[in-house]
Amino acid sequence: MVDQQQYLQAMGIQSWQLIHPQRLAGYQSQLIPLDPACRLLLITPTFPSEQEISWLEKVLKSFNVTLDQAKHVAPEQVAQLDLSSLAWIWYAGCEVSIHTQANLLQTPLLSAIKNDTHYRRDLWQQICSYGSQ
Repeated sequence: MVDQQQYLQAMGIQSWQLIHPQRLAGYQSQLIPLDPACRLLLITPTFPSEQEISWLEKVLKSFNVTLDQAKHVAPEQVAQLDLSSLAWIWYAGCEVSIHTQANLLQTPLLSAIKNDTHYRRDLWQQICSYGSQ
């Protein structure tokens, strides 16, 4: 699956959708495992900009996660992933769609949080509610 994802990314394809999903009626796909090093899944409809990534890196450091340990996915991709090994799930700018054992953060889009003191305070309170995990 990784090779297919790299192939699609090389072509500039971020996501795709089946034209005739009814043709797969009854098909049960296996969940896609995440990289074992992945500790945080950032679920947001837009890929973070360079400025947002820089800010995100600072936020992740506050709970001992590096950018290398984080992965971004679009909300419609979450149901395809095996989330059992995650420590953190961060929904930014979308609704919580799957509940797991992972620590859950829910915020507006990163672009909104970065420039709003109220949103940053709410995010910090969510992070602190989990203690030092």
